[in-house]
Amino acid sequence: MKTYQLNSRCIPGAYQPAMALEFARGQDVDVSLLLKGMAWDEHSLRQPEALLSPAEHLQLLHNLAVALPGGDGAFLLGQGLLPGHLGALSHALLQATNLGQALELLQRYQAWLSPLLAPRLMRLGDETLLYWTDSCALPRQRAFLVEMMMAAVTGMARWLSGQRLPWRYTFNRTRPAHPEQYAVHLGSAVQFNAYLDAMAIDSHWLEQPWPRGNGAGVEMAVAAAEQELEGQPRRSLLTALHDHLLAHVRRPPGLEACADMLGMSPATLKRHLAQHGTHFQAELDQVRIHVTLQLIHNQGYSNERIAAYLGFHDANNFRRSFKRWTGLTPSMLRHQLQPDGLD
Repeated sequence: MKTYQLNSRCIPGAYQPAMALEFARGQDVDVSLLLKGMAWDEHSLRQPEALLSPAEHLQLLHNLAVALPGGDGAFLLGQGLLPGHLGALSHALLQATNLGQALELLQRYQAWLSPLLAPRLMRLGDETLLYWTDSCALPRQRAFLVEMMMAAVTGMARWLSGQRLPWRYTFNRTRPAHPEQYAVHLGSAVQFNAYLDAMAIDSHWLEQPWPRGNGAGVEMAVAAAEQELEGQPRRSLLTALHDHLLAHVRRPPGLEACADMLGMSPATLKRHLAQHGTHFQAELDQVRIHVTLQLIHNQGYSNERIAAYLGFHDANNFRRSFKRWTGLTPSMLRHQLQPDGLD
């Protein structure tokens, strides 16, 4: 299976990296500071054939975060990131007929529209969640990237719908010392210490028509994009592993089987995962968390039924594992999922 990894040259320099340079210039930041420690100058990065690796893009964003005072650089950069100017894919987003179609395009073409974090959709009751798993992110930069992509989707949806949509935001991190920046850029419906980095919205908003929507235009743009992107990897190593584990979560394959699926040795897979700051068991546990969330919310499964579904020996074993994964017991999660359970 063809995937991209931290050192794969796959990110067009003239797109998101160049947008970061323009943003920095607009903030009166010396652009040369963003390229510190990189083998690129601004001219070469902007060339049509220039391809950066995810590691280089992460370095550029790290340099930007260091150079910008105030701590809200991720939100400000993200606000202009989508639909962007990535040829046919950006044209498809511009003509999306509704929020549901725009999010489906973002998810299908994440390797180009969101190469560092993989957007995923989950239906929970009457709500739809857009949440992110790591694609080529590193743990120390995840907060910046999540803020950037949440702002990108929020800004795109507001522009294309012609109104501010009632998103609810959750962050898998402790409450920051200065949470007012989140209120300024995202609104008041923000929760910390949650089980997912996610944006939630009532599902009926996914079907509301957008004033710029053009279904035929989307089809033509997608067809053109498919030609432009033929032969290029569509998923990162971490995304492909997550998808495979999710598809087989009831009888999860081991490290050896997953390595074989990805066309590499177990030792090579372990090394690649370590480079991303993770390991195989952590990736499997993350998938189990997401599935547990759906089983509790959508199916109302008891601990006993979830344990059986996920292949645990008994409910106590599942409960202990879930507490280790999330810091919550399943009953605490059930409380959070109640309408009055979120603070």
